[in-house]
Amino acid sequence: MTTIEILQSTLTSPMVLAFVLGVLATLAGSDLRLPKALSAGLSTYLLLAIGLKGGVALSEASPGEVVVPALAVLALGVITPLVAFVAAMRLLPIGRVDASAIAAHYGSVSAVTFAAALTVFEGADVPVEAFAPALLAMLEVPGIVVALTLAAGVVGGTRGGWGRALREAVLGKSIVLLAGGLAIGWIAGADGTAPVDPLFRDLFLGALTLFLLDLGVTAARRATGLRAAGPGLLALGICVPLVNGTLGVALATAAGLSVGGSAVVGIMAASASYIAAPAAVRVALPDANPALYLTASLGITFPINLIAGIPLFFALARALGG
Repeated sequence: MTTIEILQSTLTSPMVLAFVLGVLATLAGSDLRLPKALSAGLSTYLLLAIGLKGGVALSEASPGEVVVPALAVLALGVITPLVAFVAAMRLLPIGRVDASAIAAHYGSVSAVTFAAALTVFEGADVPVEAFAPALLAMLEVPGIVVALTLAAGVVGGTRGGWGRALREAVLGKSIVLLAGGLAIGWIAGADGTAPVDPLFRDLFLGALTLFLLDLGVTAARRATGLRAAGPGLLALGICVPLVNGTLGVALATAAGLSVGGSAVVGIMAASASYIAAPAAVRVALPDANPALYLTASLGITFPINLIAGIPLFFALARALGG
């Protein structure tokens, strides 16, 4: 499978086309929007489905296969927020609190970007390690912890807020569903989860397509804040994912993952959270400006990663993996 074919597969996939539809409809002034309850339900379904798939894979994998990639991912969880923090301090006229909030979002990960990449690779017959969802769960929290540590002592009351934010991150919906799904899939195994496969496997692509339609609407609305944010935020939303994604591909390749697996780790490292991180930041850093971190993560980085990041990091993984 060539990079051009991956690009073509990405651009013609139902998920990406649904996302583009949401963006274009919103920019044209349409009132298109999924009901909040449906959007919340879809995110719950997607996170649990990803966790179940990874748990089944873990039940069939030997510990030796997972240890080194897991260490590489944990290292990324420390490095990626530091990259984002330094970039924010240099590119934007902001203080340490806002820079830490941005770092939390770029240190964590977008489960939807991960799911989209995995679906594209599956459709293109690019093999990816089946335990990849477990790596996703491992990458959710460390970046948030590092980012909040960077802000500790700067804001009055941050220590108490830090504890509440960590609790929010660990016990928030995304981690509970991913980790819970992993546990269920690992305990039940392939035979035990077979009865629910029609729901959690067969309908997954349809649910992801609907969710990305709604995210297209949200991203278009967030992108309208770019004019007020200035060119520095645009540069951050493009450059930080490129650096973090490149580091992700390099570390995953060194850890022995396949070309597809390395590309997926790179895409995860390049992504920015918009579920776990915002909840934690709202608790620990209430003075941080949401217009900055949400516009960067959802209005800039998410669309670029979804459309261009998948073929880009696949090409890099091929180049490094030989």
